[in-house]
Amino acid sequence: MNWILPVINWNGLAPEIIIVGAGLLVMLLDPFLKGDRKKILSHLSWLGVLAAMLACFWLWDGNINNWNGMALSDNLSLVLKLIFLTGTLLTIFISTLKTQAEIHGEYFGLLLFATFGMMLMGSSTDLLVIFLGIEVMSVSLYILAGFDRHDPKSGEASMKYFLMGAFSTGFLLYGIALIYGATGQTNLNALFTYFYAAQNDLLFLAGLGLLLVGLGFKVASVPFHMWVPDVYEGAPTPITAFMAAGPKAAAFAALLRVFVITFQPLTNLWIIVLWIIAVLTMTVGNLLAISQMNIKRMLAYSSIAHAGYVLVAIVAGGDMGLKSAVFYLLAYSLMNIGAFAVIIALSERGEKHLDLPDYRGLGLKYPLLGVLMTIFMVSLSGIPPTAGFVGKFYIFSAAVKNGFIGLAVIGVLNSLISVYFYLRVVVFMFMQESESRVTGAPVGWPVLAALLITALGTLWLGLFPDWFLNLAQANFLAVK
Repeated sequence: MNWILPVINWNGLAPEIIIVGAGLLVMLLDPFLKGDRKKILSHLSWLGVLAAMLACFWLWDGNINNWNGMALSDNLSLVLKLIFLTGTLLTIFISTLKTQAEIHGEYFGLLLFATFGMMLMGSSTDLLVIFLGIEVMSVSLYILAGFDRHDPKSGEASMKYFLMGAFSTGFLLYGIALIYGATGQTNLNALFTYFYAAQNDLLFLAGLGLLLVGLGFKVASVPFHMWVPDVYEGAPTPITAFMAAGPKAAAFAALLRVFVITFQPLTNLWIIVLWIIAVLTMTVGNLLAISQMNIKRMLAYSSIAHAGYVLVAIVAGGDMGLKSAVFYLLAYSLMNIGAFAVIIALSERGEKHLDLPDYRGLGLKYPLLGVLMTIFMVSLSGIPPTAGFVGKFYIFSAAVKNGFIGLAVIGVLNSLISVYFYLRVVVFMFMQESESRVTGAPVGWPVLAALLITALGTLWLGLFPDWFLNLAQANFLAVK
């Protein structure tokens, strides 16, 4: 095995090693801790995530190749890892509201292992590593979606997610096999040399199409979105927040690597297909969200629409498309997890009070939670001065700049449609009175920290986005 050691830079794998180590430690300690001592597991988990985030900053500007060029620790991958880790940190915080008897070591361990899979996807420069990252992430999520064993909907969500995930994995793996059969390569860097020879190869084109289908399932784009509403509704609320943020961002990270960066010279082969998928995803997601009275299903359909907005950035391509996509992934993670944190704070330690009529008058009864939910709903609808507005502005600007004016107009119209169902939540909370029996559960500092981080982050990115965009311009656009 000595021949392996020279091609592995262990420093470049520091964030991944820390996350896996924290996950193993949590699961090993779990059998030896009883009662309130299990609180240690959540603390170890978020401390491990913070350590991995520090390791990402330590590797900044490193541009380290690993595994014979199959993974790259460049600044783009580090920014993506920080987005994944932020989502995991916030999910751990909002999970502590559940009673400790319901939270075992495997819960936090699976969260950390899913994060490891996402980090692999963010740094991979090989189709096989992308596949391995997806599988590590997905297997963990299948279990987490069904973690509430007392709720039949949770088990149903887990089964549906598993079946659809296995189905999409078949498309993805078969696509990778066809691309390898046509080019003899799975490495994204090596595929550059085969572009002009392979662009008329039907085997290569079929592989590219199947690859797009497989990743389309993971980002929940139309027509590969059918699993999202039931899975998001049935999964425990913290896991729903996690799935809507981190794993979705990881799937888009793979799409950015494969299509925006690697297959950009072949834009003419896939741009029309992605244009159509982006339009359908935005429109179907927003239109179906209008009729939803369950807030988790409403946010599930809205997450489909937001996937369409990021697809607009991928279609736009170029430097601006890449920057705006990464910015929006960060902004969406913050405002989405923040909204779910408010839902959890009002759920009385369970999956209760998830219908919109249950929220009547709660903004007056709990002013702080009402104001925070308003911030997140306003941001999700794309109203200034929030991160959601800035993210959509840069996405649509990138589309206009690169000649996709019609796509930008459709995106703006869809954003206007979304204002109705997002602000409807605010109307229920502040403008309708009811003798609601909803009683907010006492929250500890972790949930308060999650609410504070997400609210301040949403407003900060909306008011001062230049620091992130300048960071992108100066650092990770060089990966191309």
